[in-house]
Amino acid sequence: MDEHPIRIRPMTLADCDRVAELRVRGWQHAYRGLMPGPYLDALSVPADAARRRDRFLTGDGSVTNLVAEHAGEVVGWAAHGPYREGERHTADAELYAIYVAPARLGTGIGRTLLAATLDHCSDHPRLLLWVLRENTRARRFYERAGFRADGTEETFEAGGAQVPEVRYVRESRA
Repeated sequence: MDEHPIRIRPMTLADCDRVAELRVRGWQHAYRGLMPGPYLDALSVPADAARRRDRFLTGDGSVTNLVAEHAGEVVGWAAHGPYREGERHTADAELYAIYVAPARLGTGIGRTLLAATLDHCSDHPRLLLWVLRENTRARRFYERAGFRADGTEETFEAGGAQVPEVRYVRESRA
């Protein structure tokens, strides 16, 4: 990148607006053509920031939010915690989200965030995540990091369309 290293640190309340921007712009960039355009266009950074602040202030501490900084700017975000099977948590961990500023894709920020997440989750048997079935760029990213699709698929609704996801898993390094 340059002489400024990527720094990973815990997210703070002050980061919520920037994290919301990363998430919304990330969805709009990565999921264009995979979800209805009007749904993506209607995503709101202020509404997402309000949800981030609420979750940050009222969370039970089970979710870890990390941000990546480069030269003092927050350029990425990842969140992980217990894997959810319905209403119960398992011994596994789950990567709930990882987003990098679209202009910074391919610069190592995502790999650095993922490495930090793997370190944080090394005491869990496995790290699981869900990725859109048609998101080939993300699937290649996870596969290069040692994740493999395990054959489990689910769909969710976005703007009236059913969006298929596949589950990926990586065994712990421990």
